[in-house]
Amino acid sequence: MTTNELLPRTMQVLELTDYEGVAALHVREKPLPQPGPGQVLIKMAAAPANPSDLMFVRGLYGIKKPLPIVPGFEGSGVVVAAGPGALGRLWVGRRVAAGAPDKGDGTWAQYMVASAQGCFPLRRSVSLEQGAMVFVNPLTAWALVDIARRAKHAAIVQTAAASALGQMIRAQAQRHGLPVVNVVRRPEQVALLEAQGAKYVLDSNAESFDRRLRDLCRDLKATIAFDAVAGELTGRILTNLPKRGRVVVYGALSEEGSFVQPGDLIFRDKAVKGFWLGTWLPKAGLPRTLWAMWQIQSLIASDFRSTVRNRVDLVGAHDGLRAYANEMTGGKLLITPNGAAFAGG
Repeated sequence: MTTNELLPRTMQVLELTDYEGVAALHVREKPLPQPGPGQVLIKMAAAPANPSDLMFVRGLYGIKKPLPIVPGFEGSGVVVAAGPGALGRLWVGRRVAAGAPDKGDGTWAQYMVASAQGCFPLRRSVSLEQGAMVFVNPLTAWALVDIARRAKHAAIVQTAAASALGQMIRAQAQRHGLPVVNVVRRPEQVALLEAQGAKYVLDSNAESFDRRLRDLCRDLKATIAFDAVAGELTGRILTNLPKRGRVVVYGALSEEGSFVQPGDLIFRDKAVKGFWLGTWLPKAGLPRTLWAMWQIQSLIASDFRSTVRNRVDLVGAHDGLRAYANEMTGGKLLITPNGAAFAGG
């Protein structure tokens, strides 16, 4: 089943030929893929670059796909065709947010085949640009705060708090009455978050960091931390949490292993565990995920809003990706495979 739109025979993609980073990405022309049973074909409007995408193109992410491959974990567009299956036919003609399939090409292409169950219809109030960014960061923030709430933690500590995801975690936690201790690594990031109204902001490079973190964790009864940095910071956070504290590692911006003190694990009943959205989603189940996505879209202008710093087409993606990799704070990079005009719809 297809829309009335005349589909091309070929499409342009940004293809990764080796796991050597941005330099190994090339604009290619490929045959237009065809959706199979339970699948849809999406004309891609916009796809962001996330830290996970940058790790993927360097071969440092949790999954590797056979090369050559089109990267991109999330995006938005319009479903223009569907293979056999009732759900896929329902999505034809609809604007959707979509995650890349576990196998096969991702979102940095003019068209992408995706699972019909991996598509989420966009509210009329949500633009295709904002819809391109409702999956990875907002859903991760929603899931992490949900973990804290379900376990009845009184307060949260988070690292990389000035990132887009960190700001979403803080906003969502505040909505549910959970204080957040925000850990950053530069004075200008402290100033940024304080200007936004964040009450507890700590610079991990300050001499008083460990003492202030320990005092705040005690006073606020913060017993869970979400860590996107890893390295030695994981252990410092764990040490300063009260007994039975938990650190959930969901990123590795330091590109180092997480180091912890054995005494924290043995004598103080503390723990470190990991979080990956890819394993959380199947456990959450489709109804809960659909509910979360609907809630996220209702708050897309507030808690889950993503600022766009730059927009590039496939040809301009190299320069855009390099600039984003050098400075991730300050807004997202959006790749618009079919042009900015279509993405603005």
